[in-house]
Amino acid sequence: MYGYDQSAASGQGHGYQPPPPPPYGAPGASGAPGAHGAPHGAPPPPYGQPGPGVQQQPLYPEPSPPSLQEAVRAFTTGAMSPEDFQGVFSTSKVYCPRGDNPGFLALHNTQQPVIPMFSTLKELRKYAGKESKYFVITGAEVLDLLPSGYGFVLDMEGEHRVVFDAKAVEEMVDFAMRRMYG
Repeated sequence: MYGYDQSAASGQGHGYQPPPPPPYGAPGASGAPGAHGAPHGAPPPPYGQPGPGVQQQPLYPEPSPPSLQEAVRAFTTGAMSPEDFQGVFSTSKVYCPRGDNPGFLALHNTQQPVIPMFSTLKELRKYAGKESKYFVITGAEVLDLLPSGYGFVLDMEGEHRVVFDAKAVEEMVDFAMRRMYG
C-alpha cells in the first residue's frame, strides 16, 4: 500500500501515525460530547449538516411577502406591478361585508356594480361599523366566486383605494389561469 507499512509486527512503519487522543473533557474525548454535539461513539452527521440539538439559521432568511394592505398601497402608488399585486392578492385574506343571506354585497349606485372588499378587519370596520357581519376568503377565491359582470373595490374608505372593474377582473382571472396552467 501507499503511505505506510502494513506489517504491524515489524514496527518499522514510516507512514501515517494517528494523532494522540484528545485530553479528557475536550470534544471527542471519552465520555464528552463529540465535535458536533453527538455523544461519544455516535457517528458524526453528514457533511454540511448540523449535529443533533444544533439549530441552523439560514444565511439569508426569506423575506415575508407584503400584507394585502401594503400591497394595495404599493400598487396604487406605482411601486408594485400588477402581476406582483395579483400574486399577493391571490394568497391574502380578504374581508367582505355580508348581509343576512350568504354571498357578496354589491353596490349598484356606480357605473358598474362593484363589491366592497377590505384588506384588514380594521378597514372593513371603518366602512361598515363595529357590529357588521362579514366573511373572510382568499383573493383567489374572490376571483373564482365573483359573479360575471361585477368588479370590486378594495379598502373603499382607505387612503389607498383601488377599484377593479369587471374587465379588470376578467384579466385577473385570465392571468391566474395562465400562471396556474401555463
